Amino acid sequence: MSGAIQVNGVSRVFGVKGGDVVALEQVDLTVAEGEFVSLIGPSGCGKSTLMRLVADLDQPTRGTIEVFGKTPSAARKNRDYGIAFQQAGLLPWKTVEANIQLPLKLHGVAAPARRARSAELLELVGLSDFAGHHPDQLSGGMQQRVAIARALAEQPKLLLMDEPFGALDEITRERMQTELTRICAETGAAVLFVTHSIPEAVYLSDRVVVMSPRPGRIVDIVDVATLGDSSDRTDAVREDEGFFHTVAQVRELLHGAPVTGARGVENR
Repeated sequence: MSGAIQVNGVSRVFGVKGGDVVALEQVDLTVAEGEFVSLIGPSGCGKSTLMRLVADLDQPTRGTIEVFGKTPSAARKNRDYGIAFQQAGLLPWKTVEANIQLPLKLHGVAAPARRARSAELLELVGLSDFAGHHPDQLSGGMQQRVAIARALAEQPKLLLMDEPFGALDEITRERMQTELTRICAETGAAVLFVTHSIPEAVYLSDRVVVMSPRPGRIVDIVDVATLGDSSDRTDAVREDEGFFHTVAQVRELLHGAPVTGARGVENR
């Protein structure tokens, strides 16, 4: 498979009063097209910093990043990726339909095409009956589904997701995880996903990237292929013995403990 994201020798150093802060140090990572990769690590390890670099919201101090063979800036201008954050970030005065259409409107897409695309996405996320509602009329999970639909509006080949379910209750969070696997299966988009939840990372991912405390480095990459293709997973996976083993493996890596029979793969 060709690469959606290629990170080579990336470091990010922030100059602050009292001395430099090294957020990331010598990070190498490849995300293939259509692959779901999660970043997990302690707070401050540089997970979100790495995502911001990929999204062209910041620049690396050293190293290079390519998104579909282009610079992050070129990929952004080409609308190759969509972004979803922990807060849905919906405009409260606009309807659900208008929020989804917003990126299309900003890029000059004609009104009929905007309406058709938003209707398609509302069906995809199961919110066709709520097109005319406003964000404050929706639950937190529904708002996040609208945010995901908006991120998919321009048919990106890559989704960058920074703790999109972090503010949800556990039941809603698990439902949203299952929804996301379905959406990814239908769209074929690659995903780079930041989370603090080990079960969430294991359930959603093809590979889980475990990061060290600052300065952020990649400790190991855990292959979750034994649980099947990430886009085909159902709630039954959560009761699978392999699921519990992989959760324990990631937890041990995060705590720096040795893992017997680890299924980690080299940082690629």
